[in-house]
Amino acid sequence: ARLDELAAALDRSESTVHRHLSTLRRRGYVVKTGERYRVGLQFLTVGGAARRRIPAYTAIKAKVDRLAEQTDERAQFIVMENGERVYVYTETGESAVQTGAHTGRRGPIQSSAAGKAILANLPARQRDRVIDSLDLVRTGPNTITDRDELREHLAGVRERGVAFNLQESTAGVHAVGAAVTGRGGEVIGALSVSGPATRLKDDRLETELPDVILAATNELELQIEHA
Repeated sequence: ARLDELAAALDRSESTVHRHLSTLRRRGYVVKTGERYRVGLQFLTVGGAARRRIPAYTAIKAKVDRLAEQTDERAQFIVMENGERVYVYTETGESAVQTGAHTGRRGPIQSSAAGKAILANLPARQRDRVIDSLDLVRTGPNTITDRDELREHLAGVRERGVAFNLQESTAGVHAVGAAVTGRGGEVIGALSVSGPATRLKDDRLETELPDVILAATNELELQIEHA
C-alpha cells in the first residue's frame, strides 16, 4: 500500500506512519518498492526461529509429511497461542484439496479437530479459562457456539482420544485430530488430517484415520520422551 493509504487505514497522520515505516524498513520488516510498502521477509526469520523452539519440531515435520503421504490428504500440526489455533506446519498428499490452511494461519481453536484435541487435553482449570475467553463465532455449518455444549463435547474427545471436525471450521471439510504431549504431560500441540467430507466419512473417518492419527501421535510422544 502507499503511505497515504496506510495513514487513512490506520487513522494516523502520514508523518507518524512514515516514521514507523522507516524504522520497520531499517530492521527488514517492511520493504519499499516505488511508492508502495509491503511486508518483508524478516517476519519469516523470526517466525522460523519461534517454530524451531517447539519441542521435537524436526520429528513433528517428518510425521506430518508421512501422514500426508499415507492418507493422500492434507496433514498439519497445530498449536494454541492466545486462544487461537496456529498452523505450525502443513503438507498435502496427492489427493488433497486447497482449504486455505497454510503455515502461520490462525483461526478459532474450538472449530478444528486439532484445536479441540488441544483444548480437551489441557488441565481442567486452564481449559475452563480458555473456554470462558473464547468468542464462539460460527465459521462452518456445524460450529459449536455454546460453552456448555463445547465442554460436554470435549469430555467425549478426552474419552475417545481423538477429535472430529465435521464441517465445523469450513463447509464441506471433515478432519480428525489428536493431541501431542511432552515429557511432563503438557500439551505441545496436535496432529490432524483434513479433507473433503465426501471422502472423509464412514469407516475411513471413524476408524481408519483415527487409528493412523493415534499411531502417529504415540510415535511422536515416544520420540519426545527419549530425545
